[in-house]
Amino acid sequence: MARSEPSTALTTLALALAAAVSLGMARFSYGLLLPAMKADLGWSYLVAGAMNTVNAAGYLAGALAMPALLRRFDARAVMLAGALIAAAALAAHGAVRSDGALLALRLIAGLGSAGSFVGGGLLAARLAGRLGPGGLKPGFVLAGYYGGTGLGIVGSALVVPPLDWPQAWWALGAACAAATAFTAWGTRSLHAPPTPGAARVPVRHWQMAWMLAGYTMFGLGYIGYMTFIVSLLREQGLAPAWVTAFFVLLGLGCVASSWLWAGVLQRWRGGQTLALLNGLLAVATLLPVLSTAPVPVFVSGLMFGGVFLSVVASTTAFVRHNLPPAAWPAGIAAFTIVFAAGQVVGPVLVGLVADARGGLLGGLALSAAILGLGAVFGSRQRALV
Repeated sequence: MARSEPSTALTTLALALAAAVSLGMARFSYGLLLPAMKADLGWSYLVAGAMNTVNAAGYLAGALAMPALLRRFDARAVMLAGALIAAAALAAHGAVRSDGALLALRLIAGLGSAGSFVGGGLLAARLAGRLGPGGLKPGFVLAGYYGGTGLGIVGSALVVPPLDWPQAWWALGAACAAATAFTAWGTRSLHAPPTPGAARVPVRHWQMAWMLAGYTMFGLGYIGYMTFIVSLLREQGLAPAWVTAFFVLLGLGCVASSWLWAGVLQRWRGGQTLALLNGLLAVATLLPVLSTAPVPVFVSGLMFGGVFLSVVASTTAFVRHNLPPAAWPAGIAAFTIVFAAGQVVGPVLVGLVADARGGLLGGLALSAAILGLGAVFGSRQRALV
């Protein structure tokens, strides 16, 4: 008897869990563990920020290596290998205490998460492209994939709080391994075998310089919030149950964001979407600086979760609207590089400001200002065609 294949909906969920592992757990769960690790290990804010800086650096290195890897290996193999590397690295976080070992593991987790996310994204595009009329829409698959990051955020919020930080890392590693097993089962009918490099059209980067600058500011600004917001709320005395609920709400907003902004991404062809979303993120980042009462904090989490992944989608939409298909790889690569560079600098920058003056309130105020500047830059970008 022929083995039945998973439905498209189940395959989409399986791919979403790859995004949950690569970003939701391998990167963003760190914010939940940071307060306990900082207190136990005696970290400054600079060291705390450096942990996510090296994670972002690992992701950048992995993303830059992806074209070469995908020319040699099937995207599904790259996705699963990356997810397993990330899972093993997360579990190992709980077995060490030295800063050097933790920095190395954050780097390895970033490398693995790049393989998981990029490989999963390629498979999601392949799945969306083969859908026929009358079934699920391609947009459902793509939105479901990117929304998987929110599932990882929600899962982290439910796993971490009851445990001490070494146990929490072990639990996260086990959760990532379980999610990857489901991804392997649910994607067994999907393949993206290696293909020789296609001819590419060079991109005149100066023509989209405002867009690139605005996206760099996004990378700098958003990662400070995602790294330190839980630490700020804990320092301001918000009850642990409220902090958990905040992180869950942020994750649910992330799940919904891809559908929420779909119409805007399709309608605007210049930098208007980037400007709008960066502006909303600036407001969301500033709210807990002004007040840590539950209402503004929860509004902040819902706004931030409902916006930040769509900033990533806005650059893809800009490329699709304004460049010929042959130039899409070069255009997307340019945005990936400036975003990753911003993520590398952002946590250390916020940590330096927090150590020097103003604490985390000052650091997040700086993040809000950077995001506001990104909105200004985005507003200057005009459509290219």
